[in-house]
Amino acid sequence: MNPLKTYKTASANQATVEKNWFVVDATDLPLGRLASHIAMIVRGKHKPYFTPHVDCGDHVIVINADQVKLTGMKSEQKTYVRHTGYPGGQRTTLAKAMKAERIIESAVRGMLPKNRLGRKLFHNLSVFAGSEHPHAAQKPKELKFDI
Repeated sequence: MNPLKTYKTASANQATVEKNWFVVDATDLPLGRLASHIAMIVRGKHKPYFTPHVDCGDHVIVINADQVKLTGMKSEQKTYVRHTGYPGGQRTTLAKAMKAERIIESAVRGMLPKNRLGRKLFHNLSVFAGSEHPHAAQKPKELKFDI
């Protein structure tokens, strides 16, 4: 190896990051596998210049969220817990009683970092129950997963 040759690791920042828009059709896709792929895209781990402390992910639009597949008995057994902030304020909701948009958002949010960056990354996700979305002006590319 030549001692005069230096190698530099490219580190992305807000000025150098190139953000794209993708649309994902959630029809008949398993929730967990769909959420893990979406979280990877939103985080930016699919890019060669991924930097852990920078928002270098892309925007993801999920359509047909109401047709996502919950395998097994999850729709009857899976519970989501929240707290009102008051004593005795813990509330539980079954998956079948929740909106499909909230279920997908909750799954993806759980796979993002639990800090300021994770809260910022979550804003790159848009979930819609039907096949229409208001982001047509961004010309999103269709993204297919082999799940």
